[in-house]
Amino acid sequence: MVILSIETSCDETAVSIVEAKGSQKKPSFKLLGNALFSQAKLHAKYGGVYPNLAKREHIKNIPLLFKVALQEAGLYKKRTSKISKNSEVGVRKILVREPELADFLIKFGKSVKKAKIDLIAVTNGPGLEPALWVGVNFARALGVLWNVSVTPINHMEGHFVSVLFNGPKFFRFPALALLISGGHTELVLSKKILQYKIIGETRDDAVGEAYDKVARMLSLPYPGGPHIAKLAEKIRKTKKVSKYSLPRPMLNTANYDFSFSGLKTAVLYTLKKEKNTTKRVKEEIAFEFENAVTETLIKKTKKAIEEFKPKSLVVSGGVISNVHLRKSFEKLANSYPEISLFIPEKNLSTDNSVMIAVAGFIRSKSNKIRKNNNIRASGTLSLS
Repeated sequence: MVILSIETSCDETAVSIVEAKGSQKKPSFKLLGNALFSQAKLHAKYGGVYPNLAKREHIKNIPLLFKVALQEAGLYKKRTSKISKNSEVGVRKILVREPELADFLIKFGKSVKKAKIDLIAVTNGPGLEPALWVGVNFARALGVLWNVSVTPINHMEGHFVSVLFNGPKFFRFPALALLISGGHTELVLSKKILQYKIIGETRDDAVGEAYDKVARMLSLPYPGGPHIAKLAEKIRKTKKVSKYSLPRPMLNTANYDFSFSGLKTAVLYTLKKEKNTTKRVKEEIAFEFENAVTETLIKKTKKAIEEFKPKSLVVSGGVISNVHLRKSFEKLANSYPEISLFIPEKNLSTDNSVMIAVAGFIRSKSNKIRKNNNIRASGTLSLS
């Protein structure tokens, strides 16, 4: 099966073509084509993602990335051909709010041979709705043009199964997943493939969002995670403690929920007390903040492990790109030799379309494929 996948949930525009083979429990994947553009530098001056700017950039970039992915896969072959009137009308109807994309696809359909694609998978939420709609509408219109089924994929499910791309292991159930990104912090229990129950989530800021907000307080660029980690590592290499003490919100509550708003506020008050925010001060605050986040995530996950006795632990999402956090979860997993730890490679941790293709294939093998060319984008789509 050859899957074309699209991801536009936030500020990354991504298009991939993945060849998927094997069974549900022994899948294998080969990346044929992959194109991704990050808008991070464009949003840096806002200190976060500006939704309408993200939408505009997705509209501008998705045709280029689509062509690049096809070219890498050897599926971009020039040939004059006709498209039916019904197809052209369908494309324009779907892309009525993105007429430039409609013009591109109609011209593309008349000049490029239809690629041998079995399925189109597209992120339909959660995320920024203006951004999501660009990918969803492009996928739907392409499905009409090529007469290929389109399936919606939950972005968080993509993060969950992203760890399967490089194999060779598959999940043993029950599986526990900690999904940590700029917009989400969720503990998810899965008793069987593609079945999810959220047992804990953030009540306010997501962990990645907290990183970005604290980085802004420290006058660091967006996205904040890598910059805070860099400062924290300087202290970590020289000593084990910081002169600052920050709270570990909801660390000892009976539930599995998180809260990072209070931690962020504590950083703000700490900075206000400092008359001179030197580089050393920033390093020590970054160090203590990262320790507070790590301790909170580790303890909540450990508590869930003790109660639910999972056989697999998945830690995925953009925040797991953090080296200290990765090492901390590897150490945690070593305490439970009966548990298989799954952490994606760094290039599959942040938002990408490869994980969307993986989810599409796993769904097809589970007979849970949702072929629906009337897909709706949802900014608050739940993982279920």
